[in-house]
Amino acid sequence: MTAARSAGDRTTKRRDRVALVTGGGSGIGEATVRRLVADGATVAVLDVREAEADRVVQSLPAGSGWAVGCDVSRPAEVDDAVRKVIELAGGRLDAVVNCAGIGTEGSIGDLELDDWHRTLAVNLTGPMLVIRAALPALTAGGAGSVVNIASAAGRRAIAGFAAYSASKAGLIMLTQQAAVDYGAAGVRFNVICPGWVRTAMSTADMEAVKQMRGGTTEEAFTWVSRHTPLQRVSDPSEIASIVAFLAGADSSYVSGAVIAADGGSSVIEVSTLMT
Repeated sequence: MTAARSAGDRTTKRRDRVALVTGGGSGIGEATVRRLVADGATVAVLDVREAEADRVVQSLPAGSGWAVGCDVSRPAEVDDAVRKVIELAGGRLDAVVNCAGIGTEGSIGDLELDDWHRTLAVNLTGPMLVIRAALPALTAGGAGSVVNIASAAGRRAIAGFAAYSASKAGLIMLTQQAAVDYGAAGVRFNVICPGWVRTAMSTADMEAVKQMRGGTTEEAFTWVSRHTPLQRVSDPSEIASIVAFLAGADSSYVSGAVIAADGGSSVIEVSTLMT
């Protein structure tokens, strides 16, 4: 991990909350950073691609963020990054948002073991390491909040995504376990399970749909959301708005919640679907 870099010299307002967002260099993570900053927080943007974290921070108002390179699957890097953020924030940390994640295709019989280990290391062990490193600062404040980004795949299996689905299911239970273990210390833990969200990762996934059915990327998104009650995919800002609620004081009595943000797809009984 290299030294953290701050936003450039631009006018800013006073900020009273400090948040840390992993995977903040793109997708849901980037949208979350922008929403939290807009709500008045100073945000540490952690990403394995430090250049992307720096790009996001440099686009923010002055004094509203720091960019920190960090691979969340590496314990020493996580400890170093979180310690640096807490030092920059003068010992304060109010919220942690775990957005960093990877998607790996493969069923149990054909999945490479290295892919299994890497997926769990990033999607499940990573959030645990970040939470563990942040706990002293979160508990010291007496009102900390952790929001984990899981997936609809953590609640319902998706064919051919054994490692990804298992890692996200584990993240749901990790969140609930932490809510039980640290509620008495005033720290809340909640998890969001998005369905399809329009990100670089999901756009890449649409290539397989296009190969199967033809058409454009937009038509592919329409096809994968055809059974969703809202009949569309989400924008990252819509997930970020839920994060902002869970990370803030308005959700002060919400902990251990598993929130579906999937356009209603999880309530559909699959046996009634007509393809």
